[in-house]
Amino acid sequence: MISWGLVSAAFMFVTDEATFYVLRFLPGAAEAGFYPGVILYCTEKAVVERAGADDTAHQTVRSRVRDAFREPRVWLMCLIYFCFVMGQYALTFWMPSFVESTGIEGNFAIGVLSAVPFLAALVAMNPFGRSADRRRERRWHLVIPSLMGAVGFSPAAVRNGSTALSLTALSVAAAGVLTCAPLFWSLPTAFLGGTAAAAGLAIINSVGNLAGFVSPYMIGAIKDATGSASIPMYVLAFTLVAGAAGVLTTNKHVVNR
Repeated sequence: MISWGLVSAAFMFVTDEATFYVLRFLPGAAEAGFYPGVILYCTEKAVVERAGADDTAHQTVRSRVRDAFREPRVWLMCLIYFCFVMGQYALTFWMPSFVESTGIEGNFAIGVLSAVPFLAALVAMNPFGRSADRRRERRWHLVIPSLMGAVGFSPAAVRNGSTALSLTALSVAAAGVLTCAPLFWSLPTAFLGGTAAAAGLAIINSVGNLAGFVSPYMIGAIKDATGSASIPMYVLAFTLVAGAAGVLTTNKHVVNR
């Protein structure tokens, strides 16, 4: 999480295409250990739990790889994850621009303030994760952070003349959006089993991370077309609401474990 904040702040040093492309690569490097690690952890955890207790009734996607491609819930997970990643990458690439739009001037000040929302996310992630495990409740522990992200983006998009209020809104957005990342993986591992688990998680991760390409370019294209910094943020807010709605369509008796 800290690495994402540092990468975002480092964008203030971009002076040409070469440095931009280098920094464009770094977020992938920053998360390279996270996604394979969490996927492996979730998969192995599911295998161990099934071996220790007969909970196969919850693992409804069968062991063949092709079953993962045929399972509608896998594609629902792809959609949900895509929505969350849209918000994550928007923060990573556009946070300095968002901060600058609040009236802050100077590369150093913009860089420092751009790290504040990521620190807020660092504080929020642990309590949400602990609460989800303690209560054995997964859906609302995803819905609430995603709606926090949507709410944070919405007022931040309004130029209210207050840097403090705008930065607070961006901090709420970052805390919500980035909290969704680790909590999301409890959903697909609740119903994926056997060989299909590896294939299903790979599909979800691959399709969802396409948002890493779509989100930054979409925001830039909308800003160029409309001349407004507010409209892209409302689009991001709508995307996060759509992700939250997708989470609520899952079966709570399957995912709340």
